[in-house]
Amino acid sequence: MLAGKGFKQVYNVSGGIKAWQTKTAVGAQDIGMELFSGKESPGDILKVAYSLEQGLQEFYISMERKAADSRVKSLFSKLSKIEIKHQLSLLNAFNGLDQEDPVTREEFEAMVGKKAVEGGLTTDQYLDLFDPDLGSEIEVISLAMSIEAQALDLYQRVGARLTQPEARDIIHKIADEEKSHLASLGKLMDEL
Repeated sequence: MLAGKGFKQVYNVSGGIKAWQTKTAVGAQDIGMELFSGKESPGDILKVAYSLEQGLQEFYISMERKAADSRVKSLFSKLSKIEIKHQLSLLNAFNGLDQEDPVTREEFEAMVGKKAVEGGLTTDQYLDLFDPDLGSEIEVISLAMSIEAQALDLYQRVGARLTQPEARDIIHKIADEEKSHLASLGKLMDEL
């Protein structure tokens, strides 16, 4: 099943999930679902996704200010800049819809409204949940990977609930981008 969804390496755990000895997904299955009604248009999906990317960028900026270690500060800065690229990708997708006139980033942000952090949790909830050592680059990347995985999970859950095929296609494309974000963070982890 996972291999069919694009995962390159899939491992079976002898004994199933009950034998698993490390961290598992956390939180209720409805985390973040309040952001979506299930009846969104493709444009609405892109607006919510943009707000999540925007919220994560602001989270990284706030963590950069809190971090004492210069390498960790630099890492948070890099992560916040990556989120800008994600935002621009969503803006381009929005402008690629049947828009008569492309909107600017400022115009799109005015349409977006409320910001949330990717995956549907608040900054404090992520910090409480994962309790990262903000002085460790590896823990910071692990936190970022957890947030991206949470976002991937959210988008997959929303996709199963959407009623419009076009909106479902958009959310699946966004979920695929989250997979590539996770892969990029994995490469960054490997560099450390």
